[in-house]
Amino acid sequence: MHDHATDARALRRSGDSGAVAVPLDLAASPFRVDRDRVAASPFFARLGGVTQVISPSGSGLLVHNRLTHSIKVAQVARAIAERLRRNPFHADLVDKLGGCDPDVVEAAALAHDLGHPPFGHLGEQVLDRLARHRLGLPDGFEGNAQSFRIVTTTDVRGPAAVGLDLTVAVRAAMLKYPWTRLSHPDPHPRTMAQPPRGAGEPSDAPGTGSAKFSVYVSEIDDMLQARLPFQGRIPDWQQTVEASVMDTADDIAYAIHDLEDFHRVGVLQHATVAAELDVWQRECVELAGLSRPDLQAQSRRPGRSLELLRRRLHLKDGWVVDDEAFAAAVARVRRDLVDGLLSTPFDGSVEAEQLVADFSARWTARLVEGVTMLAEPSTRTAHVALAADQWHEVQVLKFVHHRFVLGRPDLALHQRGQARLLTSLVEALDQWLSDRYERSRLPRRLNDLVELAQEEYTTLAKTRPQVLAGATGELPEGRDSLRRLARGRAVVDFVASLTDSQAVAMLEALSGRTGQLWTDAFVL
Repeated sequence: MHDHATDARALRRSGDSGAVAVPLDLAASPFRVDRDRVAASPFFARLGGVTQVISPSGSGLLVHNRLTHSIKVAQVARAIAERLRRNPFHADLVDKLGGCDPDVVEAAALAHDLGHPPFGHLGEQVLDRLARHRLGLPDGFEGNAQSFRIVTTTDVRGPAAVGLDLTVAVRAAMLKYPWTRLSHPDPHPRTMAQPPRGAGEPSDAPGTGSAKFSVYVSEIDDMLQARLPFQGRIPDWQQTVEASVMDTADDIAYAIHDLEDFHRVGVLQHATVAAELDVWQRECVELAGLSRPDLQAQSRRPGRSLELLRRRLHLKDGWVVDDEAFAAAVARVRRDLVDGLLSTPFDGSVEAEQLVADFSARWTARLVEGVTMLAEPSTRTAHVALAADQWHEVQVLKFVHHRFVLGRPDLALHQRGQARLLTSLVEALDQWLSDRYERSRLPRRLNDLVELAQEEYTTLAKTRPQVLAGATGELPEGRDSLRRLARGRAVVDFVASLTDSQAVAMLEALSGRTGQLWTDAFVL
């Protein structure tokens, strides 16, 4: 029996009342119920209109969006969980750490991107900056934390009309980064000598708290209850087994499926990728002798960026990095990706589709087979991790993605326009909320979100005022400050619930550039 199954059935949502009445669902297992609730949520359906990396409207081809990505992450996560359960060498450790139920990891995987805003990771960065600097929110915006807020607070499709009433097991499995940005737990993991992945502060914004986190201060109680069955099994900052399965599956899907899209739209060019990998393979000894400033100065020359990656891995991930495994990973990616998939331009033919399908299937199987359990993991990893060979291969695949897609000037041009659009939209909604003459005509959903956040921050000011402090330690004073926080969180919640096209259409309406009426029927 799954170790936390009893807790999960008894506690469907954190709250003073404990268990709540649950209506008849299609599945008997509470974890299957959770999965079905996530799949039925309008926040999940919305992901079909949210960019993964490349906008479908811009490419003219079928490429991944956040919905299809989430479905594939769920497939990979379930495969990993079932594989771990079948392995007799891992069974005792899995049970000791709290269990690994395939339905739990599948539900968490389906839910993991619910909070991603319009325009993918670019939207996340823009919203975080605006949330902190314009709206005054100390914990800003983070996609993982927004996902957790949706399933615990802002979705209204659960039996209690507050969140989805998910089991503690699934909520715990969603916590890839089980801490807040600044305050919890104490001491905060960002202060550790070697912080967990994501817990450190971003190099370009020191003093702002962790770069990644899964919980806003308003959902601390939900996190504490979700983690309660795991106390004494894993440290406060460590992922549960099921969370690490979901996280690993996300890494695998990201590394493989995004490359498919880049190949389909002709963004990933055979010659440039081949030159980078070939030069590093031929000149790795000479490149290893260059200073870091020299490498950075020559970063546009083939091989230099890959050498910088090798050094970064040594700096951050000494627990697993190995030069022989890195070289083998480069060789495998060179053979399978460059000489294989990219050697034939994608033309939509049956042959081209079969090449893409074969590449995806082989790599997914290889990476899933490389998943293993660690009894005493480094702070930089989790109890579920990729074996060394596959870990290095994922790093090289991600490098190809970042170096030859995300770094492209044409994509940067497109994303700057999206950043400007989101900035204008947030500013326009914030101004509307600040206009006392127009407050009565706010969109109903936005007004509801303001009232919800006002109640949350008022309660926190009474019970946990310290969590409302920013990086400077200053606490908000008076009702006006709390009202300002509530307005800011409501704007973030509202904008993050839009699809790409809804964000564009709403700004058009607010700017007076369209005669088409906006309707709340299209907003979650």
